[in-house]
Amino acid sequence: MDKLVILKQLKKGAEATINLSNWYGKKVVIKSRNLKKYRHPQLDEKIRKFRTIHEPQLMHEAKKAGVSTPIIFLVDTKNMLIIMEFIHGEQVKHILKKLSKDKRQNLCVKIGTIVAKLHSHGIIHGDLTTSNLILNDHHKLFLVDFGLAEKISELEARGVDLHLMKRGLESTHNQFSKDCFNDIMYGYSKVIGETIAKKVLKKIQEIERRGRYIEERKIKSK
Repeated sequence: MDKLVILKQLKKGAEATINLSNWYGKKVVIKSRNLKKYRHPQLDEKIRKFRTIHEPQLMHEAKKAGVSTPIIFLVDTKNMLIIMEFIHGEQVKHILKKLSKDKRQNLCVKIGTIVAKLHSHGIIHGDLTTSNLILNDHHKLFLVDFGLAEKISELEARGVDLHLMKRGLESTHNQFSKDCFNDIMYGYSKVIGETIAKKVLKKIQEIERRGRYIEERKIKSK
């Protein structure tokens, strides 16, 4: 592609490779869907094409819901890639431990409101972690990487989304993960309503019990 220069690789996952690039003098992020040789070529092309189109659509839906996401500049279904805005800032994953208790609380409440806006518009992110939340240089919070996102309003899906966030906090910020998640749920309830928030929290607890039961069964079977 003309005027496209790869600067460095930001992430290489099972489904996609993400590169920081220079495109017509502008820093951008290029997300390209990886070829899967174990899949039938026609099926692989169909899946990658669908996901290349579907991801920007859901990012646009998220914007309509009031969630900040990167601007999409180009969707290329021939090369299975998306060119989007590069957000100058830091991942929330790296910020939380630097913040004072009050600032951390405010940020987590803001995260909760973002998740609630998504869920109330029938969008499940699918990879809801502090790595996919970026606070830009103007203190605006962006949600990125909608590669696993889908349109669904089921309580189970909402619970799984937030359960993933909770587990991520416990693994990376264990010392204040409980407070952070409580603040996220507070922000969530302010947007989506206390009745629904309580149902989602109950579903999260159910998912946790299921996980513990499965682990116990694994241990007993050894």
